[in-house]
Amino acid sequence: MSKSRTRIFQTETKQLLKLMIHSLYSNKEIFIRELVSNASDAIDKLRFKSVENKSLAKLTKDLQINVKVSKDENIISISDNGIGMSEDEVIDNIGTIARSGTSSFLENITGDKKKDSNLIGQFGVGFYSVFMVADKVQVITKSALDLDNDGTMWESNGEEKYKIKSVPKESNGTEIVIFLNDENKEFCEPGRVRFLLEKYSQYINFPLNIIDEENNSSRINEAEALWLKPKKNIKDQEYIDFYKFITFDQDHPLEWIHNKVEGKNEYTNLLYIPSKPPFDLWNRESPRGLKLYVQRVFIMDDASNFLPIYLRFLRGVLDTNDLPLNVSREILQNNPMVDTIKKALTKRTLDSLKKLKEKSFNKYKEFWNEYGLVLKEGPAEDIENRELIASLILFNSSNLSDCNDLTSFDEYIEKMQSEQEKIYFCVADTFEAAINSPHIEKLKSNGIEVLLLTDRIDEWLMTNIFEYKGKQLVNVAKEEISNESKESNVSDIDKDIIKKIKSHLGDKVSDVLVSERLIDSASCLILPQSEPGAQLRKILEASGQNFGDSKPIFEINLKHKLLKKLKDLKGKQFNLFVDFLYDYALIAEGGSPKDPSKYLRQLDKYLS
Repeated sequence: MSKSRTRIFQTETKQLLKLMIHSLYSNKEIFIRELVSNASDAIDKLRFKSVENKSLAKLTKDLQINVKVSKDENIISISDNGIGMSEDEVIDNIGTIARSGTSSFLENITGDKKKDSNLIGQFGVGFYSVFMVADKVQVITKSALDLDNDGTMWESNGEEKYKIKSVPKESNGTEIVIFLNDENKEFCEPGRVRFLLEKYSQYINFPLNIIDEENNSSRINEAEALWLKPKKNIKDQEYIDFYKFITFDQDHPLEWIHNKVEGKNEYTNLLYIPSKPPFDLWNRESPRGLKLYVQRVFIMDDASNFLPIYLRFLRGVLDTNDLPLNVSREILQNNPMVDTIKKALTKRTLDSLKKLKEKSFNKYKEFWNEYGLVLKEGPAEDIENRELIASLILFNSSNLSDCNDLTSFDEYIEKMQSEQEKIYFCVADTFEAAINSPHIEKLKSNGIEVLLLTDRIDEWLMTNIFEYKGKQLVNVAKEEISNESKESNVSDIDKDIIKKIKSHLGDKVSDVLVSERLIDSASCLILPQSEPGAQLRKILEASGQNFGDSKPIFEINLKHKLLKKLKDLKGKQFNLFVDFLYDYALIAEGGSPKDPSKYLRQLDKYLS
């Protein structure tokens, strides 16, 4: 055995090492993930090298990673029988902070070999996370390319120096011996270590074993990474069981989306739509997102970077080959590749929902009843997919008397009259209020369908969509359905009545017009194009915007019996009846008279 030699870390000082250890990682348990990942890399390197060097093939027959826990000694060791390192490689790769043998290895290969190398240690600081929990660390290693010589032992306490010497070692591979400090004795508890291995490393390629103090060995990673299997080889029940395993949901998923992408960006996704939404669906700040794996190694829960917020109900797994992470592998970098994957997952999810809608409308209605309101957030947040999202939205219709019957923009366009150029919609608080709205009477009588919207964000939704497949969306409470009667078509008597109504209502309205949209109702209120409706006004005012008092247009139906009655009234009785007609229209809008008791007294009087 040679004499130990002391060296100084080649690039960084004690202060930088401490900064890296205590700042780059948000929780101490990460060290187990990092070291097992490094061991997996080392075995992968050996397999890869054996393709070029046939003499190494005999070393690849029983590849494995062993984690031994010695509770009494406060030691945990992680060993592999992979490629190992020579003394020079130890100095180069471990003695230099922020350098990694795996990273150098990737730089020296090209083409398909790079795809097959399955290496994740592309950064050189993962190993140093062990000093978060250790007083001292020993690395005992021997290169598979130099079996005739001794191995090498590297030792450090995480300060600015380390020791290195030659030691006898029978076989290739690396063993990392971790002498835990007093604050982190929990990592010598076999149950705790088993839990962490199952959490982070249960899907790695090679057998991963935990060994107790009696040398009893049990395998950790017998489960198979379902998402990496070909779809044709996976049964529906396997998809369902895996969903329940990762979500702890006892219900079956409503649908799943499984894809493997190869090319410039390589990743596999297995996304699920739960049959029931989570309890915190409406808290946009709640943890959300996918389980992120890099080459089968678990990186984080709730990776929210890969999905837009309006798809926050999705659950599942994303496993990528070459996604860049920051040096701690915990926080995703602001990298174009992340945006690329996000766009692809979003488009794939929306396309899958469209297929579901076309193939099984009843099943899609189940989805819509649970998640439709969330999906309605999409057009405002995702301009690129606005029309695709719009095609997924379902509506009540003036042509469907049952509120459980729903239609879509595409069905609406298919049924449009040949001369019709616009899509009409009516916003109200309830289905009954919408289907009986005065605003749609003329349209209904002409056989023109009107979409009925009752969610509080619906006006905001339609404002953001604006048009669908070249058809403008028209709010019937604003847009003129047909040209108003020209002034020349209104008799002098009626002109005088309109003038008196306008004089009495004063600033409560911006104008009084004779309407051609009303058939059965006496009056209605119409908003100017520039003014938001009641629902949108509430949303905008809640966000701090102030619109002042609304001044609607007051439309009257001169053919209605109440207007004919108005013609016979004068003075105070005329004014009281105008107030009654205004409140009549206000109630039809879902509003409330300023003096409800006065309205009821008038109603009793006029009915008697």
